[in-house]
Amino acid sequence: MTAKIAYDAVEVGTALPPQSFPVTRATLVRYAGASGDFNPIHWNEKFAKEVGLPDVIAHGMFTMAEAIRVVTDWVGDPGAVVEYGVRFTKPVVVPNDEEGALIEVSGKVAAKLNDGTVRVDLTATSGGQKVLGMSRAVVRLA
Repeated sequence: MTAKIAYDAVEVGTALPPQSFPVTRATLVRYAGASGDFNPIHWNEKFAKEVGLPDVIAHGMFTMAEAIRVVTDWVGDPGAVVEYGVRFTKPVVVPNDEEGALIEVSGKVAAKLNDGTVRVDLTATSGGQKVLGMSRAVVRLA
């Protein structure tokens, strides 16, 4: 695959299509099985509260992976992501109901670099709180 977005067609400030990602307790169980991360803060409400959390929380790496989907869906090729990093600022709290939580992600081109890449800054929130800080990806465009 190759990026579907042309470097010359993008300007600083270009907004990526925002997306929302639902997260339920079932989502967390499936992610735990796939990742091997069975920490009880991600599935056991009693344990999560005993260690000072408000409720069960989503895995940080799961949250990070959902956020980058805004970039990979926009560019059309996950392999176009050259670099990606975040700072975890708040947890995604996932209540035990049918709705769960929602991770809302938006992004914009923050810089055009000289090597055919752009830096995309992402904003990820859940429950009205920013859950990722310094969320940035460098993406090679066509």
